[in-house]
Amino acid sequence: MSFLPGVKSVRTLVYLVLFLTSAVWPSNDLVAQGPPSVPAATLPQSQTQEAPVQPPEFYDDAIFQKPIPPDQLAFLTQFAGVPSNDLFRDKQFRKLMKSFVPDCMFHYGSDMPLDDALDRVFSGSRDPVVIRDGRYLLLSGARGPYLMGRGFLWIDLKQGIGLGSFYFHPTNGEPTPAVTVFSRQIREKTLKMTQLPPEFNDDLVLWANRSTVPSITTRYFIGGINKRLLLEHDEDYCAPVAGYAPPPPDVCEKMSADAADVDVTAAYYLDQIHYATNGTAWMIGQDQLAWIQMRDTTCRVGPDPLGCRIRVSRERINVIMHRGPVPHPPHR
Repeated sequence: MSFLPGVKSVRTLVYLVLFLTSAVWPSNDLVAQGPPSVPAATLPQSQTQEAPVQPPEFYDDAIFQKPIPPDQLAFLTQFAGVPSNDLFRDKQFRKLMKSFVPDCMFHYGSDMPLDDALDRVFSGSRDPVVIRDGRYLLLSGARGPYLMGRGFLWIDLKQGIGLGSFYFHPTNGEPTPAVTVFSRQIREKTLKMTQLPPEFNDDLVLWANRSTVPSITTRYFIGGINKRLLLEHDEDYCAPVAGYAPPPPDVCEKMSADAADVDVTAAYYLDQIHYATNGTAWMIGQDQLAWIQMRDTTCRVGPDPLGCRIRVSRERINVIMHRGPVPHPPHR
């Protein structure tokens, strides 16, 4: 998958803590009853007793369009505990994927449809299908054949919404490594992580932790408008979490600064490729180098160098993202 202003989400820091601990996926309380031949791992006791937290204030399920009718999702419950590859190969599920997987070109070593890239990382995956709380279905793709590709699919069986994530190490000139979150059901022109369902965020972090995805990495979003957007980090790494010792202020502030740096680079890249889902651009340009030098020179002399770096970086991201509008097709 950080990206900051104005958001203090307890839940998102839980994600960070889980990234930095030895969480195991999946847990007994997450895996619905499946075939006896599919064992389920266990989470450490301290993580199964997490105190209740409030969802991020910015999530609104209205951003999801054309929810999938429940009767089209009922068949999925029979796959609890079976290998993810088995469900991914199911013809009825492949048809269902068209409801939430964008129909776009994606660059995974070479240009290919996004569903073909998913096919490569889910092929042969023995990770069990998870149905958490009788509602949230999760598939995990094993490491792909190249570039450390990994995939994750998530469906809310109650609301009829689906999301996914694809991680790999690009070699086409874009920032690397990178996580691309996607859902065809979302048609927003800008998006931040806390606008997505908190339950998806929880499960994505557990998957990422198991898949050794860095806690702070380039992060994009592809939705129904078939443009690659910056999925800006807006987690507050300094927010307190019940049951966990807060990180030292200098540590969490440094993480916020690093996340802002990652977002600036991603914003420059997206601007260069005009938000294409499979664009290529060789970083870093002279414009970015000049700006970095200006920022570092300005912030070095102040009383709060890291705070200045975060603020100036976020302002720059806003300028880049709004100097060229992303076309928004009419609703169908």
